[in-house]
Amino acid sequence: MTDTPARLLTLLSLLQTPRDWPGRELAERLGVTPRTIRRDIERLRDLGYPVQATMGADGGYRLAAGAAMPPLVLDDEEAVAIAVGLRAGAGHAVDGIEEASVRALAKLEQVLPSRLRHRVAALQAATVPLVWGAGDGATIDPRTLTVMAAAATGHERLRFGYRTGDGTETKRLVEPHRLVSTGRRWYLVAYDIDREDWRTFRVDRVSEPFATGARFTPRELPAADAAEFMSRSMSRSQPVYRVVATLRAPAEFVAARMPPSVGTPVATGCGSCRLEFETSDSLEWIAMRLALIDCEFEVSEPQALVDHLRELGARLGRAAGA
Repeated sequence: MTDTPARLLTLLSLLQTPRDWPGRELAERLGVTPRTIRRDIERLRDLGYPVQATMGADGGYRLAAGAAMPPLVLDDEEAVAIAVGLRAGAGHAVDGIEEASVRALAKLEQVLPSRLRHRVAALQAATVPLVWGAGDGATIDPRTLTVMAAAATGHERLRFGYRTGDGTETKRLVEPHRLVSTGRRWYLVAYDIDREDWRTFRVDRVSEPFATGARFTPRELPAADAAEFMSRSMSRSQPVYRVVATLRAPAEFVAARMPPSVGTPVATGCGSCRLEFETSDSLEWIAMRLALIDCEFEVSEPQALVDHLRELGARLGRAAGA
């Protein structure tokens, strides 16, 4: 292999396999001399790849962990596997990784060859995930998220169809700022050009998004960050409930079954704890979250949740023939 850039990429791909590579074996695979392998190793080190050498007759090599993340070289199978995994991470409520999955997926799909995009799409279409959704059947195409993420990163205006809460269909032209994940839903924070104001959009209500190619200079968001802006927006449009509940289980047991955003249960005695948090979620969702903890509990506030639980309990009792 006489093409130096191609040889370096092939060498890097081999070294990213976690094992020691004898210099003679690398030379045979690449069709060059051991001396050429040594020079190529030095080139990789100059590019920031931490290649370690091991002592011995063959002079083995291994790619070690470095202070910075170097570029990765992936073969076709690895690229497809990572893209599918990132799509799964973007659409599932795995706390803390959804947004990072979308950013990484947008970068990867931007450089995937067409043949690999088709493979990823085919595999995704043939797979049916069993996940907890938003509670209303809302689903999101990962492609919608990656288009929005790429537009926000590239400061490119975005067009899409949008269905409001009352079912009204509208067309929107926006300057996307940031995607925000709440664990159950995705939202886009963006500046709406036609309405001349900042807005939040539920991504599951977005259809046919596409980047227009028109660049824009980012505007100053009227909040510390996108998450704070979205919280303010939601608090204006939805009632906020202060939930106070006593649970007949240790605080550690409850904490392991509730997302960190809900708050930290406080121990009140042997085998019991108190949980207080504020939320704009629906009463139905709050009731389900508490019931899924799998322990006895009593709700003190709000009264609307107490009433809902009473009605729900009666309905479930009738369903069970009680």
